[in-house]
Amino acid sequence: MPVLVEAGWGGLVQYPWTITWTDITTYVDTVRGVSVSRGASDELSETQPGTATLVLDNSDGRFTPGNGASPYYPYVRRNAPIRVSVAVMPTVSGAAPYPMAMLGDDFDDGRIDTTKWPTNVGGAFETSAGYLRIPMAPGIDTNFTSARTWKLQGSQLTAKLCTVPAVNGSSNVAASMWVTSTTSGTRIGWRYDALTGVLAAMSQVGFADATPTNLTYSAIDHAWLRVRESGGTVYWETSGDGYDWTVRRSLATPAWIGSQTHAVDFPTTRTGGSAGFIEWDLVGAEVRPRFWGTVNEFPVSWKGLASQTVVSATDLFKWLNRLPVLKSALGEEILHPDVPGVTEFPGAYFPLTEPSGAASAGDVSGAGCGSLAVTQVSAGGALDFGSDGLDGTGDTSATFTPASASAGRYLTGDLGAAFQANSGPYAAVIEFWVKTTTTGRAILGLFEPSLDHQIVLGISAGGTLTIESTDSGGTLTVNDTLRAIADGAWHHILVDTTLSVTHYTDGASPGVSAFTPAMSGLRTLHVGGYRGGRLFNGQLAHVAVTFASASIASTIAPLHYQAATTGFSGEAANVRVQRLARYAGLSSVTVWGSTFDPVASQSTGGSSVVARMREVESTESGRLFAERDYYGLAFQSRDLRYNPTPANDAFTIAYADLETDSVELADDDQKLVNSIEASRPGGATQRVTAPASILAFGVYDPGALSILKTSDNSVLDAAYWRVYRYANPGPELREVPIEAYSMGTYLDILDADISSAFTVTSMPSQAPASSIRCTVEGYTETIRDRGHLIQFHTSAAFSDSVWVLDDAVYSVLGATTRLAY
Repeated sequence: MPVLVEAGWGGLVQYPWTITWTDITTYVDTVRGVSVSRGASDELSETQPGTATLVLDNSDGRFTPGNGASPYYPYVRRNAPIRVSVAVMPTVSGAAPYPMAMLGDDFDDGRIDTTKWPTNVGGAFETSAGYLRIPMAPGIDTNFTSARTWKLQGSQLTAKLCTVPAVNGSSNVAASMWVTSTTSGTRIGWRYDALTGVLAAMSQVGFADATPTNLTYSAIDHAWLRVRESGGTVYWETSGDGYDWTVRRSLATPAWIGSQTHAVDFPTTRTGGSAGFIEWDLVGAEVRPRFWGTVNEFPVSWKGLASQTVVSATDLFKWLNRLPVLKSALGEEILHPDVPGVTEFPGAYFPLTEPSGAASAGDVSGAGCGSLAVTQVSAGGALDFGSDGLDGTGDTSATFTPASASAGRYLTGDLGAAFQANSGPYAAVIEFWVKTTTTGRAILGLFEPSLDHQIVLGISAGGTLTIESTDSGGTLTVNDTLRAIADGAWHHILVDTTLSVTHYTDGASPGVSAFTPAMSGLRTLHVGGYRGGRLFNGQLAHVAVTFASASIASTIAPLHYQAATTGFSGEAANVRVQRLARYAGLSSVTVWGSTFDPVASQSTGGSSVVARMREVESTESGRLFAERDYYGLAFQSRDLRYNPTPANDAFTIAYADLETDSVELADDDQKLVNSIEASRPGGATQRVTAPASILAFGVYDPGALSILKTSDNSVLDAAYWRVYRYANPGPELREVPIEAYSMGTYLDILDADISSAFTVTSMPSQAPASSIRCTVEGYTETIRDRGHLIQFHTSAAFSDSVWVLDDAVYSVLGATTRLAY
């Protein structure tokens, strides 16, 4: 049972698909083991950041930060990506021919198993790192072949490709993994050509395949190779981690797969140049991820001259908890555009939320634009920050009060060379919020320093939005949109300059406004007037420019309007979590379950993204946690736990197979709730009680419950759900320790995760039932050489049962008639 520890030296965790992983397992102290913690202690507690702890042998200084002699320099540093998996090796049972999935070898005992691999032409050997190395000398073809005792039908062959051969001056270098028939040259598998860098999925007859599937080899995507037969089809698959597989080719199963006994061969060929090698590992392994995160630090310690590094790592929540507090929903939508198939990014964003008395306004896009300075024209007038802004955002605005159209203050600034360089290759999408009753003024303008290209958004004498432009200097061409905006109310204006200009007012568009020439070289921004004239009178907020490779207005204009007005109130809880994840720059959220209630607005800023997600989790009565196989989040709805059945158990285990010294049946008042007061933003405060429980045990009130429901009835349902479940909780197993490595259901135990259910059978006679079903809330584990102790933190699965009409188990009056919500 090899533990598999890999580091992503120099990798960027926010782009996990770009990380090249390095196996550092050989340096792990497997006697002390790798410790992992995950999840929560019980169902009423929040999941905690997952952690991993391990000890690395640092005898050669390779894990010393700043050591230039380290092969990993300069990437031995905090926040290095790290992942931990278990590679479960198969065992052979039954009579030959055996399913090919039973062919397993981890190559870690320093010797070739000649019974398993009787043919070794070329001197293949096991390295100190635990790999199979096949030397590739010029002019020599090698074979490393198994006994012919295996069957691919209904089975699979898996191997980790650790090191591909180098060309080293040869005209032909290739290595393969084949399942071979009894006919020479008839085989199925993978072939790597070092000269072309092509990895080919092949089904050869006579040593040829006229229609292979050719892939450009990637050490990231093709670290693992598999050939699998199922239901009359052969699949060629690749994986970056040995767990998540991608089908690269499929083919109707050749007849010989079902009629013959097979061997496995790892042949190589090299015609010239200098010698090289290929390395394989973990043939037949079933990989189960246990942790994915980043290293907190690499502290180096010594005992005499012996050096070690005790590494601790934390999952995705460490990164999420470091992020700055969120801006308003509108601000986050502006900063994180997401239109499929389009390259888009913030070019400039001036929220205009500076405090009263500020002399300039700053860009918060991160694009490095210069600030906008308060600029005086003639005498008189005022420009004040800190005015009341959009009610739905909680943000303030800027108020412009000129003495006249030609006397007062406005904002001017140089947006910089980077902004100018993007203006042209990308179209500018300009937006802002405006509130005014004054007509005949300019709201803002962007122009090229030479004045050849200019675009101005203004208000006509009739109070409608105008779009003015030129691409050759001189007089601006005025296009009147006929959309009235000078009515004293806040309006959202968005103008997309892609090809023909399209404008949106308050999230809606009348279509194409007018043809406007392409803008390029824009660099200078004026807000509240234009080039010393037509000074604006009113309030402005959230001035932004987004660059895009294609039109995005139809997607983002309604979103930005909704963000500021409703804060997306009413969207489903899973959609809200995915939205918040996007604000955090997180691309992967796995949603489990189907019952997701609508949630109220979270439109104002000032809270962390984790706090916002936890609010949604609490409202949904769901579960939020980091994935253990990828840098992403999982969000589960409450219905995922409804009415677990034996058929859905991750595994079953007899009480005698537990580490029984640590098993305890709890029946305390830790979870008891028989009175609760619940409310929602802008709604009623309501109390739910369980009188019989109060009479028997006294009042147990956990404190006020404030959740983001969108109706008072939903709040009441949530309160009833809590009280009905815990007014008189039954006895439960809260800690279930298992020495899993020795269990025949080891893989099933490893598959158990948060919200999985399992059953402990054959309980002692003193137990309330012969079998107890548990729900996993979290676990701690220690993975050692030939040992794997997992301590599951569990709750009673019965707590999540709901009424099902005419069901023998879930419609027992007074016992299992709790209504789902």
